[in-house]
This record gives sequence, C-alpha cells and structure tokens, in this order.
Amino acid sequence: MEHLKRRQDFVAAARAPSAATPGLVLQALNRQDSALPRLGFTCSKKIGNAVARNRAKRLLREFYRGHKDLFPRGTRTAIVVRKPPEGAVLSSVCAELLPALLRRWGGN
Repeated sequence: MEHLKRRQDFVAAARAPSAATPGLVLQALNRQDSALPRLGFTCSKKIGNAVARNRAKRLLREFYRGHKDLFPRGTRTAIVVRKPPEGAVLSSVCAELLPALLRRWGGN
C-alpha cells in the first residue's frame, strides 16, 4: 500500500466524490492510471487521545490488507474518521467501510 503523504493529495481526494457513514467519510479520486492505489487516513483530536487515533488508523490499515481488491488501481483514497470504531474491533470498521466503498466504486 502506498500512502497519501502530501496535503495536496488529501485536498485532491477531498474534492472528488465521497461516501459518508456515521463513523467515517471516504473521499476517493480515480486518476484512471495503472498506479497502485494510494491511501491516507486522518483522525482529528475529537476522536480521542493519540492511542485512540492510532488504533483507528491501525484498524483501517488492517481493513485494507484484507480487502485490497476493493480499491481500484489508480485511485487516491482519503478516509476521515469521524468517531472511533465501536469497541475498536475490525468487524465494526468493516461494517462501516464496506457499504461506503461499494457506494463509491459501485462494486468494482
């Protein structure tokens, strides 16, 4: 997985169509090239302390490892965490993120 690192990458993803759930916002830009998908995560301090923010980001990275095929090549995706995952378990992240991904990419 390649990461979004620069602010301009996050801004470009934010201007693209998005899919929101109560716990997160999926912002995804399809550049329509053959590059690997790039992913970035943001969590504000409203989520909690550093431990809670890092746990949320670790869960999102783990979700990506198990569902790489849901992220098309050439996409730049930013995931904004609005509230911490319920119980901080992977199943709660999957329950929130899968519908958002399917709405955004249409099952591709």
